[in-house]
Amino acid sequence: MLYLTCKNHLIILEQTLKQCSLWADSAPSVHAMASSAPFACDTMAFEQWLQFIFIPQMSELIELEQPLPTNMAIAPMAEHVWQGMTDYAELIRHLHNFDSVLSQQ
Repeated sequence: MLYLTCKNHLIILEQTLKQCSLWADSAPSVHAMASSAPFACDTMAFEQWLQFIFIPQMSELIELEQPLPTNMAIAPMAEHVWQGMTDYAELIRHLHNFDSVLSQQ
């Protein structure tokens, strides 16, 4: 059940990123993707990290039924990055819900 719930959260996350016009048509460079900084904050925007690193990695964990992170805290980073941007309130709310689902497993 947890895997299905998380898969649905990823679908909603993608849809919400698209609704907020934060979905990119092309991937960041190989160099950017190789970042080891948290959220790849040194090489790409947070929304790029969500699209090109977080969603694919979580999708793979779900597909392979691997253990999922239990102490995820993506929403605080979203709040920091999009502070005062009311257009992204729904996106931040969704990330809070996703964090909560994973922390309750």
